[in-house]
Parts: sequence; C-alpha cells; structure tokens
Amino acid sequence: MISKQLLIFGFFVLLVEYYSFVAVRSVLRNTTANFHWWLFLLYVILSLATLWSLYAFMHYGRSAWPSVSLKYFVNIFIGLFIGKLLVGVIMLFADLLMIIPNLASFLYSFKNHPLGAPPEGSRFITRFTFISQTALLIGGVLTAGLAYGITNRYRYQLNRVKVSLKNLPDEFKGLRIIQISDIHSGSFDDPAAVAKGVETIMNEKPDLILFTGDLVNERAVEVVPYLKIFSQLKAPMGVYSVLGNHDYGDYVSWPTEEEKKENLNILKQHHGDMGWNLLLNEHVLLKRNEHQIALIGIENWGAGRFAKYGDMKKALAGIENSDVSVKILLSHDPSYWEAEVRKDYRDISLTLSGHTHGMQFGIDIPGFKWSPVQYVYKQWAGLYQQDNQYLYVNRGYGFIGYQGRLGVLPEITLIELV
Repeated sequence: MISKQLLIFGFFVLLVEYYSFVAVRSVLRNTTANFHWWLFLLYVILSLATLWSLYAFMHYGRSAWPSVSLKYFVNIFIGLFIGKLLVGVIMLFADLLMIIPNLASFLYSFKNHPLGAPPEGSRFITRFTFISQTALLIGGVLTAGLAYGITNRYRYQLNRVKVSLKNLPDEFKGLRIIQISDIHSGSFDDPAAVAKGVETIMNEKPDLILFTGDLVNERAVEVVPYLKIFSQLKAPMGVYSVLGNHDYGDYVSWPTEEEKKENLNILKQHHGDMGWNLLLNEHVLLKRNEHQIALIGIENWGAGRFAKYGDMKKALAGIENSDVSVKILLSHDPSYWEAEVRKDYRDISLTLSGHTHGMQFGIDIPGFKWSPVQYVYKQWAGLYQQDNQYLYVNRGYGFIGYQGRLGVLPEITLIELV
C-alpha cells in the first residue's frame, strides 16, 4: 500500500515538473519546429533522468553506492531538480499574485488565463515570458552552481580564530587548538585529497587537536580505508574526540539491536586505533606546570528529533566544584549550547560544535554569511559569544548527501586561546 508521505512527495514532484515544463514550453514557443522538438526531447530525457535520480538517491542511501560515477551522476541530476524546484517556486508565486485583488489592475491580463495557455497577442504573453525566462535563468544558475560545487568538496579552508577566555591561566595563553568536525568518511572517494587536509593540519603544529563528531555516515566500516590517514594526526597535548548523531547507527535498519551495538563498539575502537581519545560523557584535565584546564566531552545531544545521549552531570563528575578556571566542552550539536550550557553551566568558557555543515551551501565571506540552515540553527557557523561564554561551530571536514560544497567550504579551524 502506498504511504501518505509517498503520495505527498509524488504530488510535490509532479507540481515541480509541471511548472518547469510550462516555463520551458513558453521559452521554446518562438523557436523553429525542428529545433523546438529536439529541445523538447532533450528536456523529457533530462526530466526522466532527474526522476530516476531521486529514486536512486533514496534507494541507495548515504553510503552504499554501486559506483563513484553513479554517485556523481545522481548528484548532478539532484542539482537539476533543485533548479527546477526554484523555477516552480517563482512560477507558483506568479500564479498566486493573480488572486491578490490589489494587483488586479496590474495583472488584469493574467486573470482569466492559466499560465499554460496565454492568448496570442495579449500583454500577458510578455509578462508570462519574462517570468518564465527569469525563472529558468535563476534555476539554471543554481543547477550550474551545484554542479561546480562538486569540485570544492576537498577544498579545505583554514580559519584562524582568537578566543579571549576569562581567567585563562598564563601557561595556556597562546594554546593552539585545531578543531575538525563531521568527517563523514563514508562519503569520501579520494584518499589523497583527504590526506592533504591532514597535512594542512599538521603543518600548523597544534598543541591540541579536537574532533567534534560524525566520523562516519552510518557504519563503522566506512572509516577503515582512512584509519592510516587520520592516525597521522598528532599533538603534544593529545587528540580528543566525541561522537556525533551519525556515529550511533540510528539511521540504519539493523537486523538486531546487538548488531547495532557491535557497530558502535567497533567505531569506538577505531577512535583508539587512530590514537584518538574518545570522551564519552567524561572529562580530562590538561596540565601545564602547576595549572590545568578541563576538557569535557559529551555524547550527542540534539534539540528536536535528534537523540539525546549526552549527560553533562556525568561528564562533570568530580570537577563540579573544583577551582578549574577554564572548561572547554566538545558537543557535536550546537543546539546544546543554548538549550543547556547557557542555562545551567555558565562556568563553561568555550563550547566546540559542528553538525550543521553550513548546509554545504550558502554565502560565507568576511563580514557576511548566509545559509538556509540558519533558519533551523541559530548558531550554524563560526564564533558566537554571550557574556563570557563562547561557541564555535565548525563547518565540517567532509560532506554528506550533496557531494559538494557551494559557498561554504570544508573547514579546518585553528583556535588560539588568548
């Protein structure tokens, strides 16, 4: 039996296809007959490929792609569908304008004619054609941009940030911390490019390296080809890590609960195999001479539908009332900062998170940043401050779903404590 969700999704896809077809037909109306039909045939072929790609994207999942070429073929056509979606939104908006009484005089010629059948010689044709051409241009630019973004998936950007922490001991001033997040090793297909990012990290000679979750997409086996590469990450004060929402295997239909637990245990072992110290609702004290700061790592805790495995009380056990002046928290999901840290743990100086990837799409330039993900996460990329507390949200080392990055590049963060 067809599910309600599938019916809604099917209707949505058909609506997008209808509006994009109407827009294309209006632009082709003035072409010669032969040229018109060849372009129309090309459009039909591309539309069928897009629909198949939507199916393949859902059918094969995040990791189990039969081939790399198929993965990128599907992603290109998913980009085409997103371009069509934008065309549909513009065309639908034009349709909705027809029912606004205050615009009746301006859009009089729209009133009694559907978008698909404008009368010859009317003013409506000019406006309709303009809307169609504008929609196709914007949709085409977006599709081309998403195709180009595939070339940026390993273009690591090193962001340098200075964070001034209250009561930071002199011995820790100038401490150089590298933060990476969201590796998503199951999406990788170029070990040499991944290794180049690791080389960039080591060239900075960090004192401490911190990873804030999502080593894999779904299964522990995904990271195996990259264990040797990531085991090259070394720092005098150690490499520490936490788990992200994808690491628990929650998005896989496991035959048994035991297999799911075994997968997680193997993943935890892989952290150790790479020389990483995995913090599971616990803390360590980092010492320099006679002074120390606390590094706290909690398991994933996400607002809304995401699982809440994090247990701050357990992680802080033993140092709740200590004289440690600076506490640094590793928490994969940045929503934890406002949900819990800002309310109940005001002595945590700096929280490091990831999770959002900056949606791998947006505008991210000095002085201005925008991404659709900001309508879901208030803190989604970069440094945030409230009173004496800081949050840094890393844009992610890897990628998932869309096999690229447009505007928001993969990030390596160098944080200097001052």
